[in-house]
Amino acid sequence: MKASFLAFSILLVGVAVAAPEPVVDTSGQKLRTGVKYYILPVLRGKGGGLTVSTSGNTTCPLFVVQEKLEVLNGSPVTFTPYNAKSGVVLTSTDLNIKSYGPTTSCDKPPVWKLLKVLTGVWFLSTGGVEGNPGIDTVVNWFKIEKADKDYVISFCPSVCKCQTLCRELGLYVGDDGNKHLSLSDKVPSFKVKFKRA
Repeated sequence: MKASFLAFSILLVGVAVAAPEPVVDTSGQKLRTGVKYYILPVLRGKGGGLTVSTSGNTTCPLFVVQEKLEVLNGSPVTFTPYNAKSGVVLTSTDLNIKSYGPTTSCDKPPVWKLLKVLTGVWFLSTGGVEGNPGIDTVVNWFKIEKADKDYVISFCPSVCKCQTLCRELGLYVGDDGNKHLSLSDKVPSFKVKFKRA
């Protein structure tokens, strides 16, 4: 009986979830709420940072895509966690992401959200709502998760007691040739790092 209890205790310790920890930028500083950062790929040579852009013939909403040229950092973003009291962005914490891209005729708010485009593929676009956590805004909440020494952005909101998709985001090449940040089981996770703008 004691051996069974000991084995069960070890099993519980082995599956314990890591506590949220501060996300750090490329210079080793903690990410702060309201401060602008570039989201860059960890693996270089296949494109630059994330930006917002039109797609195909549509001018609105703007889609979150990867810059085609590696030398381009993309558009800066800010992070607004659900509970932003400390001013530090933590892993595994619900947050909104807001882009500060080029001026366009699109009047949608620059907050990121999921937008279903194809069967089995959700692209990230602008038009989300900042704050106001709940079932009506569930598509606007993302998390930064640790992936070894790097990070990934995931969609797995816990801001409401509702059933949602839960997956790390990756890059999906659309019909327009753009690499869209997306939620799909058809793409591998996109490992990222954060550089202060």
